Amino acid sequence: MKLAKLLSADQIILDMKAGEHWPAIVELVDQLTECQKLASELRPKILDALKAREELVSTGIGSGVAIPHAFSNKIEHVVAIFGRSKAGINFEAVDHAPVHLIVLFIVPQQNYQLHLRTLSAIAKLFSSATIRLELTAAETCEEVLAILDSKPSRKTAPGI
Repeated sequence: MKLAKLLSADQIILDMKAGEHWPAIVELVDQLTECQKLASELRPKILDALKAREELVSTGIGSGVAIPHAFSNKIEHVVAIFGRSKAGINFEAVDHAPVHLIVLFIVPQQNYQLHLRTLSAIAKLFSSATIRLELTAAETCEEVLAILDSKPSRKTAPGI
């Protein structure tokens, strides 16, 4: 399965409003609750888990990409959202470059291997400069989904 299969148009923010690291994560989680992909009562615990993860080391992986992620024992399937910031966000990325593309995902607590496979598959997908450029140029949510759907998936990562 591909990243596009985890997303719908309402799980894509083409022009994020947040200009800073933590507010960007909050904006993405709020969108997940608004589109009912994440129960609103889970919001505080998910934000706590994401904050704890970000305090360990930034999930800004470089090349304008960040992959914030966390676990939850209250979900059964991977939940994801894609956000794009035209202005760029200081995510304290490893290359110190502003982040423009963010994939936030939450994985069921009991499935650590799924977490590793999901993170690896997303990082590999976004390592392509071509994909990053295509996603930056996309004008609609449907176009983002089509770009993500057109890229090969990794068979080792169920759900991606």
